[in-house]
Amino acid sequence: MHDDPWEHGHYGEIDEIVFGSIADDGFPINPDWLRLTSVGIDIGSSTSHLMFSKLVMRRRSTEMSSEFEVVFREVVYKSPILLTPYSDPDTIDTDALGSFVTNSYAEAELEPDDIDTGAVICTGEAVRKHNSEAIIRMLAAAGGKFVCATAGPNLEGILGAHGSGAAARSLKIRAGMNVDMGGGTAKIAIVKDGKVAETMAINVGARLIAWNSDNVVERVEEAGRVVAENVGVDVKIGQKIEEGDKVKVAEKLADVLFEALTREDYSTLASSLVISGPLEMKDELDEIGFSGGVAEYVYDYDTQDYGDMGPLLGAAVRSRLPKLGVPLAGSSERIRATVIGASQYTVQVSSSTVFVSNSELLPHLDLQVVPGYLPEDPNNLTRESVEQALAESFERLDIAHQEIAKPIAIALLGPVIPTYDSIKAICDGIATALEPMKDFPWTIVLSADVAGLVGSMLKNEHKVEQDVIVVDGINVGEFNFIDLGEQLESVEAIPVVVKSLVFEG
Repeated sequence: MHDDPWEHGHYGEIDEIVFGSIADDGFPINPDWLRLTSVGIDIGSSTSHLMFSKLVMRRRSTEMSSEFEVVFREVVYKSPILLTPYSDPDTIDTDALGSFVTNSYAEAELEPDDIDTGAVICTGEAVRKHNSEAIIRMLAAAGGKFVCATAGPNLEGILGAHGSGAAARSLKIRAGMNVDMGGGTAKIAIVKDGKVAETMAINVGARLIAWNSDNVVERVEEAGRVVAENVGVDVKIGQKIEEGDKVKVAEKLADVLFEALTREDYSTLASSLVISGPLEMKDELDEIGFSGGVAEYVYDYDTQDYGDMGPLLGAAVRSRLPKLGVPLAGSSERIRATVIGASQYTVQVSSSTVFVSNSELLPHLDLQVVPGYLPEDPNNLTRESVEQALAESFERLDIAHQEIAKPIAIALLGPVIPTYDSIKAICDGIATALEPMKDFPWTIVLSADVAGLVGSMLKNEHKVEQDVIVVDGINVGEFNFIDLGEQLESVEAIPVVVKSLVFEG
């Protein structure tokens, strides 16, 4: 907070103060530098594992901004890979999974209180198990100070693209594709300019059908049954599956995947297996890479048979790559790509100019984001343009004020000139749009570095009775949820996780 909201500086701008100490990690010890220990826990339909990372963040004060950016990432622990335990085909084994996570913390010599942030992500077919949400939320609550529960294939595709290195590589090419293939789904991401430009997901995975050492089927997901039926294979739990039938199903799954990769017309079967998508971008690709458990077989790094279609599906995909006509890129991580993404790429830290009228509101979790887009020219910013941006966003997301049953977060995205008139226009528009919402705190996300100014005006000039939280420097978009952590005292900023929540169980 600042006594005068219209004049403020940033740490590092006071010439007479010198922060000369260097930590063991080689980075300075001063308020412009922030260190976080993060966890990523991936509960997938085939495997589960976790990872701890160290993040070093730096305030961009030299650019007249108080935002933090990650400048260093380091993995400090990787757990063993666990075959996700099930007590029955529709139930994840809570005790076995909990013991695995507890043992991993012990092996890493870390306690939950040592963990500043991170995410637990439920992926693939595991999302559809009836107790998946309860387990993920339980692990998140016990995992550290601010560990978030998240699920959904599009987020998984984004995390896989970052964790595999595909997003970073795209800075040097026109565009690339990353295919994250797990036990139940394949997530396809188009990467461009260092970012994920588009994602889709389709029911193609290694454990849609699984069997024991005697080739007796122990697991059949609905998508596996549909594909098997398409190629004339009758697959049932308790019955043996022949080697030739395994090959038929794996080959058809690869055919379906390549219909998505070529971004052309889909067959009826492929269309029925699409979860989200299809891809709309038609940019020419300079490379394609793979991550996820099946990628170990695509790149021929693993030959172990886990009683599923992993080896056969990986080989079928690899044999089709020449016809795609796109060079195959390496992948810095394969089966661990998503958990690296969850550990290193989920958290953002707001600027230090946040406004929080009541610190007891934090942490503030599972807020649906309602993004409104401000005029591209900040000189055209008016009260009416703010009202229109928010009204269009509520309408686009089919949200009516009278139907809001829990807190949300509105986001105003676009440039803002920090003048009194501009801040007043924003506050006037927000106050009008949110006036019907009397039962919940107002949570506002801004892309411009003016959170403190907006919060101060809402409370001091508009006399808003509700509690108000305003953060800036956070990237959000459509269909996101956010979690806000407790304020970091050393830098007066707030950790924020932007996520999706798509549980189907």
